[in-house]
Amino acid sequence: MNFFAAALLSACLFSAVPVAVDAGQLIAKVDVSEQTMRVYRDGKQIHKWPVSTARKGKITPRGAWTAKFLSKNHKSSLYNNAPMPYSIFYRGNYAIHGTDQTSRLGRPASSGCIRLHTSNAAKLFAMTQEVGLSNMKVIVQN
Repeated sequence: MNFFAAALLSACLFSAVPVAVDAGQLIAKVDVSEQTMRVYRDGKQIHKWPVSTARKGKITPRGAWTAKFLSKNHKSSLYNNAPMPYSIFYRGNYAIHGTDQTSRLGRPASSGCIRLHTSNAAKLFAMTQEVGLSNMKVIVQN
């Protein structure tokens, strides 16, 4: 009888524990020719933002990657400690990040990273934290 009571109690406790929910997939799709980013969550577009990608003589790599790491208050090790708030690194030194040069959004201006308005970078950063790095995809295309 004690075994039955313990099993029943155990079943009740485990049924009260929430089951892990799939965080879903987040995709940041950058169109270099349009200088825009579309953000998709679980297949639905939820944002469209202007970006700046590489200026003449620089390169923003094309392709698809999974986010590698996050750095909320990053400073560039390559460009005079330039601020890169809400960085989402996806390929080596390439990242999506906020910029204080918002007047240049919508046209090529970066050294290769994908620049966003800082408030939009903060939103994307928070969503990436929510879904996890392995569920955040970055696609860069012409």
